[in-house]
Amino acid sequence: MWGVKNETRSFYEQVVQRAVERIYDELDDALDLAALARTAALSPLHFHRIFRGMIGETPLELHRRLRMERAAHRLANGDAPITRIAFEAGYETHESFTRAFGEHYAMAPSAFRQRASEARAACAGPLELELATRSGLHFPRGDSPLRFSKGNIVMHVEMKDLPELRVAAVRHIGPYNRISEAFQRLGEIAGRAGLIRHPGTEMLALYHDDPDATPADQLRSDAALTVPNDAVLPSGVTEIRIAAGRYACMVHVGPYTGLGDAWERFMGTWLPESGHRLASGPSFEIYRNTPMDTPPEKLRTEMYLPISTGA
Repeated sequence: MWGVKNETRSFYEQVVQRAVERIYDELDDALDLAALARTAALSPLHFHRIFRGMIGETPLELHRRLRMERAAHRLANGDAPITRIAFEAGYETHESFTRAFGEHYAMAPSAFRQRASEARAACAGPLELELATRSGLHFPRGDSPLRFSKGNIVMHVEMKDLPELRVAAVRHIGPYNRISEAFQRLGEIAGRAGLIRHPGTEMLALYHDDPDATPADQLRSDAALTVPNDAVLPSGVTEIRIAAGRYACMVHVGPYTGLGDAWERFMGTWLPESGHRLASGPSFEIYRNTPMDTPPEKLRTEMYLPISTGA
């Protein structure tokens, strides 16, 4: 099993390593997040969670930071116009670049260039150009190896064989943190149709898009509840079938605001070290209680990942 775990971790490390190399190679281009996910043979959302969990930044955050560090190098060591440097860093105006640069380096680009010039004249040490990161990735790319997160966080994960789940869903388009609006509509429809009275009904959610690659007002998710195979679905809901199979389940206890970080630990730390690989199909959440009668710190959410059973 130890060899299988090493092989699995190596597989996911290689996926992330190839994506990192592509980001470096295409630093002048707009980042194509969908292409990175396709190359990794992962859904954009799964790729996003694995990448961020393993190196501490999303692909877009890494791309932006490397461009900003490159801009700092060009300010400190060259005389190119600041407007050109801003454009090469992905900013459309001098003003927007100045604001962003100041947030990272605590001074305007012109002041940074002047400080670097004064340091050279005084034979003082160079300015600090590298921004904080746990991955060890900086501009320019050096010889330091990429530092991946290791499994030093205790996570209790259970493997479950689930039957096919038939669910009635209401689609939500918009920020994920507003999916409660879809659950409210689902509750009204399902309540009138008597679906919630079925024993064993479970409330769940499916999320479909990478929030880095998709505008917040276009993110797709589904508020859903399980229904029997013979139940007649009312107008206003859509039937979704979640495939039977093996799933890894981790329980998150606490506010829903912590679920994003929990998913990234689950997929960026546990999964690479587990000896398992993802299967095709969606990940999803099942809610064992609700904010209507439970304080935030006691909310209980089961998180499910589809696991391949192939060789």
